[in-house]
Amino acid sequence: MKTPSYGSYDPIAALATPSGESALALLRLSGGGGKDLNDNKSGTAITLLSKLFSKPEKLLNAPGNSSVHGWIKEKELIDEVIVSVYRAPKSYTGEDAVDISCHGGTAVVKKIMAALKQAGFREALPGEFTFRAFMNGKLDLTRCESVMELVQAKSDKARGQAVRRLSGALEAEITAIKNLLIQTLAEAEIYLDYSEDEVSLPEASGEKEGLLPGRSRAEEALSRLRRLADSWRRERLYAEGALVVLAGRPNAGKSSLFNYLLKEDRSIVTNIPGTTRDWIEAALSLEGIPVRLADTAGLRETASVALGEVERIGIEKSRELVETADLVLYVIDGETGITKDDIDFIQAGRTDLRKAPRIVLWNKADLSPKPELPREGKALFPVSAKTGEGIGGLCRLIAETLEEAAGGNPAEAGDLKDSAGPGTERQKELIDAAIDSVEEALELAELDIIAPPLRDAVNCLGEITGEFTTADLLETMFSKFCVGK
Repeated sequence: MKTPSYGSYDPIAALATPSGESALALLRLSGGGGKDLNDNKSGTAITLLSKLFSKPEKLLNAPGNSSVHGWIKEKELIDEVIVSVYRAPKSYTGEDAVDISCHGGTAVVKKIMAALKQAGFREALPGEFTFRAFMNGKLDLTRCESVMELVQAKSDKARGQAVRRLSGALEAEITAIKNLLIQTLAEAEIYLDYSEDEVSLPEASGEKEGLLPGRSRAEEALSRLRRLADSWRRERLYAEGALVVLAGRPNAGKSSLFNYLLKEDRSIVTNIPGTTRDWIEAALSLEGIPVRLADTAGLRETASVALGEVERIGIEKSRELVETADLVLYVIDGETGITKDDIDFIQAGRTDLRKAPRIVLWNKADLSPKPELPREGKALFPVSAKTGEGIGGLCRLIAETLEEAAGGNPAEAGDLKDSAGPGTERQKELIDAAIDSVEEALELAELDIIAPPLRDAVNCLGEITGEFTTADLLETMFSKFCVGK
């Protein structure tokens, strides 16, 4: 039996919607016809499907970007469907392609897939449709990777950044930077090929004799590469989110605040200190940032003889979670007031810069107005888990604090409007490698040794967009995609 491969022109089929019962399901078909993508006479997705379609001539003559209503059938009718037709090269894959919208029952989908296999289709490999889009010049690698980013987006900001990459924002920036380096490399090589009497460096550009020609362009490229690298933490924040931990003394109202933010009762709330014995985690989106919110056991001195073994272990786990958090919300009980333990915790966060940022909350603000703490820096943030007072402002403050810690500037509303940084580890590593190479070239004074690092930088940028790549890299990348994408 022939082993499927990403480089084949086989007609392929896959379920593009989640399996299970639903109103509708979408089956995606593409390929066939060999290397001539316009060969629709035999063996393409359209001609093969026509053998199973109740109106074969209508399907065969359907123009691109049109739909045909009919039935999928073998010896008997299988299902009533809408077939969307896409003609090469104006399709997602660049090949003849078809989308079948059918009823979403499991038995229906299985029966249609079995019929398609009998007609000559094979099951698509993970990401094979997007792989073909790349190979046929429909998408560069940054856009290909953004497809999976969109599928996996956990928040609206993650979706927005993935859309910017899909629309070509990152590709355009990488290409512009690469062109700056290519111009610099060309000037350096021309200068080496001719004598100093024949070629002179432009004084107006600030170039110095013996140094890198086109230095200003290389410096601009380096600056733009560093901006891309600096945006990585922000991009990861929007894509992967952050761990936000609620901490504080027992009975400060952490669990009530946890439940209010989630808009559901997940944590048990009582007036008995130490009710929460272990941490509880839940996912939510705050101002477009995916957050893992953790409610922890109340922090107090574990050496106290009044503590049971279970509560002591819970407190130790809470301390461990605080150490790994991206942001700590420290809750003070407004009725009890500020204790020495509260002051000690706040001061520890102020003095140890390695610790995650901390927002100190004055809970039960509906019962007791917050005091000012000038010696502790920022004033306490008043909230009420009972009435909801201050919760909207707290959500905005959490988002701003996380963005600031990730290197973003939440005050600049237009910061993300038209830009997009690296969306994957692969892109970030290649940008870092390009930065190293450009820095090396700028440090060199001998013209005959600056070309290799500049070429390395250009090659790194070419790998990001897929101009330079290997079969192993492509197979590894696309095998992580969904089947049907």
